[in-house]
Amino acid sequence: MIDDLRGHLEQCCFEADYARAEDGLRARLASTAADDAWLQGLVAGVAAPDEECARAARARFDAAAMPLGGLGLLQEDVQRLAAALGTRDVDISARCLVVFLADNGVVAQGVSQSGQEVTAIVANNLLALSTSSCRMAACAHAPVIPVDVGMATRVRDGRLRGRAAVRGTRDITRGPALTRAQALLAVREGYIAASSCAAAGARLLAAGEMGIGNTTTTAALACVLAGIAPDEAVGRGAGLDAAGLERKRLAVARSLEVNDPCARDVVGSIAAVGGCDIAAMCGFYLGAASCGVPVVLDGVISCVAALCAQRLCPQAAGYMLASHVSREPAARVLLDQLGLRAPIAAGMHLGEGTGAMAVLPLLDAAVEVYRGCITFEQSGMDAYKVLE
Repeated sequence: MIDDLRGHLEQCCFEADYARAEDGLRARLASTAADDAWLQGLVAGVAAPDEECARAARARFDAAAMPLGGLGLLQEDVQRLAAALGTRDVDISARCLVVFLADNGVVAQGVSQSGQEVTAIVANNLLALSTSSCRMAACAHAPVIPVDVGMATRVRDGRLRGRAAVRGTRDITRGPALTRAQALLAVREGYIAASSCAAAGARLLAAGEMGIGNTTTTAALACVLAGIAPDEAVGRGAGLDAAGLERKRLAVARSLEVNDPCARDVVGSIAAVGGCDIAAMCGFYLGAASCGVPVVLDGVISCVAALCAQRLCPQAAGYMLASHVSREPAARVLLDQLGLRAPIAAGMHLGEGTGAMAVLPLLDAAVEVYRGCITFEQSGMDAYKVLE
């Protein structure tokens, strides 16, 4: 009971700090257009992670009384955290999960078991902190901020942050999902969310999503950016049968034929076959990098948004950590394109940030070893030598 009360107070405090930061940032951006010039300015402001801090973190691990590289990927992730944060004193106790909500017109093609009304239902469940991601976030001591960037049905609750770029996208099998201007607005919403989290004190961020049909738009974007075929990119999503899987593959193939997106134009590709949630997560990752805050990726939808961010700003990838390998077939391809390896391979495909929340306790444990493990010198042991 006491822990539940403490968690509730922490959530409310973070929500209040986030709201103040978001309101202030919106006021400053009120006269600034969300256009290509704004995006280029954001990208130009991203500094490279501090590799000297990464080297110092590795040296500290090498001095710890344990086998060299004993924590594997977790040890490498702590080194990435040090570089991203620009400090040897890694502290990720202040963190936040932002869940972006949006709807996708491609559901008209029978690519999902559920209709768009489910997105609004889940939005209310997120506000009640009763979803799977919320319960996992509570275990990981991460406040949850739901953000509406394009739900078809508006949920009128002051706790729901964000501004919808559009009330649901168009069907990508019949033309572009969004205009370029709408896509850029959604990118800016993600930037605002990340910047507001950082201003509220978060030193580690994660993004989740909820939007019926978004594994279809993800598959289409994966085909464009990673150069793979629909058969390699399309999975069963929330649980399609064989007939539904075939409809989904045909919808992706049709969207690529109708829109002919160009991989060199990332924003144009998002507008053509993506969605507001992917655009917002792309902006979120760029915003986090611009603030010098590392981000933990979630599943396949998160990864395609991260690849969009990386293509726009290669240095942004240095602020990213993988959490898990989604069951969706494009997941490994996207992680490879990002140059990331995930510590968890559990067949997860839930979304909403659950994979990111699952890895946080592992990262916390690795940071504890980094910060407090006895050294070879302190224990009177001979240090292991680095063998080439």
